[in-house]
Amino acid sequence: MAPAPDQSPSQGQSVNSAPAAIELRGISKAFGPVQANRDISLTVAKGTIHGIIGENGAGKSTLMSILYGFYKPDSGEILINGRPVSIPDSQAAIRAGIGMVFQHFKLVQNFTVLENVILGAEDGPLLRPSLRRARGELQRLAKEYELNVDPDEVIEELSVGHQQRVEILKALYRQADILILDEPTGVLTPAEADHLFRILRGLKEQGKTIVLITHKLREIMEITDNVSVMRRGEMVAHFRTRETSPAELAEAMVGRKVLLRVEKSPATPGAPVLEVRNLRLIDNDKVERLRGIDLNIRAGEILGVAGVSGNGQTQLLELLGGYPEPGSKVSGEVLVNGQSLDLTGARSDAGTRRKRGIGHVPEDRQVEGLIMDFTAWENCVFGYQDAPEFSNGPMQDRVAIRADAAGKIERFDIRPPNPELAARNFSGGNQQKIVVAREIERNPDLLLIGQPTRGVDIGAIEFIHKRIVALRDAGKAVLLVSVELDEIMSLSDRIAVMFDGRIMGERLPAETTAQELGLLMAGVAEPPADADNLPEAGIPPAQKHVENLPGEPA
Repeated sequence: MAPAPDQSPSQGQSVNSAPAAIELRGISKAFGPVQANRDISLTVAKGTIHGIIGENGAGKSTLMSILYGFYKPDSGEILINGRPVSIPDSQAAIRAGIGMVFQHFKLVQNFTVLENVILGAEDGPLLRPSLRRARGELQRLAKEYELNVDPDEVIEELSVGHQQRVEILKALYRQADILILDEPTGVLTPAEADHLFRILRGLKEQGKTIVLITHKLREIMEITDNVSVMRRGEMVAHFRTRETSPAELAEAMVGRKVLLRVEKSPATPGAPVLEVRNLRLIDNDKVERLRGIDLNIRAGEILGVAGVSGNGQTQLLELLGGYPEPGSKVSGEVLVNGQSLDLTGARSDAGTRRKRGIGHVPEDRQVEGLIMDFTAWENCVFGYQDAPEFSNGPMQDRVAIRADAAGKIERFDIRPPNPELAARNFSGGNQQKIVVAREIERNPDLLLIGQPTRGVDIGAIEFIHKRIVALRDAGKAVLLVSVELDEIMSLSDRIAVMFDGRIMGERLPAETTAQELGLLMAGVAEPPADADNLPEAGIPPAQKHVENLPGEPA
C-alpha cells in the first residue's frame, strides 16, 4: 500500500518533478448535518489515469463536483498544474482546462451531435459560422481519439455508448486537458466499455489526465495507473494499481473483508412458479420485440437472462411486471403458480401483478422504480400503500409507513439513514437499495429484477447478491436480467441468453464459459468454423417491422 495522503511521495509533484495536474489540499464540504467530504487531500499526476473508488455515498461525486465548480468547498485549496485556482462554477472549471462526463449525460435529446457540442461555446450570435468551424474541429477530434459519431445524428437516435462519446467530444472541444468521468461504464455494454478504455488510453498517450470514478474493481485494475480510496467522506488510502489487488481495494473501500464471489448452495427447485409460452410483443413502432419466448422458473431457483441491452430483455420484464408500452400487441401465455396471467385486459396492470405475488425491481430505478422528488419513506411503500398493515380505517397509517421505512433503511444500510430525504438526494447505489428493499421485503413468490447492481458499489453488490440468494433459498423464484456476465454466471442456477427478441439457448453456469455465452449473445447458436468471421457481440440485426402478430387477421 502506498503512503497515506499527507505522506504522498510526490508531495504534489509527479515523478519527473513537473507540477501535478490536480492537487487538492484539505477539502471539506457539508450539506447540513451530513459531512460529505472531510479534510481531503489528493494528488493526480499529469498524463495518468487516476481512479477514485468508494462505496455509494462515500463522497466521490461530491469531491469531483467541487473540482468542476458545481459545489463550493467549505474549506481547502485547489491547485491545477501547480497553481492555486478558484472554481466558483463550471465555466471557471472549463477555463482551467477541466471537463466532466457525468453518469447521467447532460445532452439535449432532440439536438444533433454538432449542436450539443457547441451549445454554450458558440463564437458569436450567428450560429452558422460557429457550426461550420465546429464541424471541422469535431471531425479532427473524432478521428484522433476514435470518437467516431455522425455530427448530424440526433442524440435520441444514438446508443448510450455513442452519447457518451459526444460528452467526451464536448469536453475536448472546450480544450479540456483534465477529464473527469463519473461511473462511465454503468450503462455501457461490455463491447462499449472496451471501446471506451481504448479511447481513454489514447487520451492518456496524448498527454491528457483522466480521473475515473467507478466502483468496478476490474476496471480499476485494467485501466488506471493509480487509485485512491474514499470511505464515509474521507480519503483513506492511495495505491499504485500494479502493486495492489481487487481484494485489498475492496477491503479498503468497505473497512472489512468483502466476498468477491457469490457463496450459495446448489439449488433445490420445487414446483413451477413462472411458465412463459410463445410470448410475443409488437411495440408501437410495429417492431416485434419478443419473438416467441419460452421459459420457466421453479420455486427455489434463479434464472439469469444474459444479453446486451436492446435485445428484448427490457420488454420481457415490463410485460411480466404489468406495464408494457401502451398500445403494444401481445400474444402467448404466462402462468404464475399454475394460474394464467392477464396480459392485455383490465387485470394486466402492475398492481394486480403485486397481488399475484410478483415483485419487480425495474432496470431504470430513477424512471420506473422511484419518484425522485418524494421522500425515502414514501418510496419505500409505493405500490404497497394499500396493504392492511399501512391502513388505519379508511386512512393511511403514516406512522406505520414511516416505521416500516426506518426498518428497511436500517436493515439495508441505506445512507444517509434519513427517511425524510428526497430520493434524488441519495446516491445511485442507495436509491437502488430503496427499490430492492421495498420489493424483496414483501416476500414475493416471483421476483423480477433487472440490472440489480448497476451503479452500485462493491459492498452493496455483496449485500444485494446475498438477499437475492436468501430469497431463492426461502423457496422463491427469481428472474434476473443483467448485462454483467460475471453477475449472471455467479448468481444464476440456469442461464437463458436473449438475442433479437429470442431465447438463443439455455446453459448451466458450471457447464459454460463467457466465450460461449458471448457467441449466443451475438446470435450464434453454434461456433462457426471460421472464427475470423464472428459478429460483433450483442448487436441485433435490423429490427423487423410487422403489423400483426402471427395468427392475427391482417
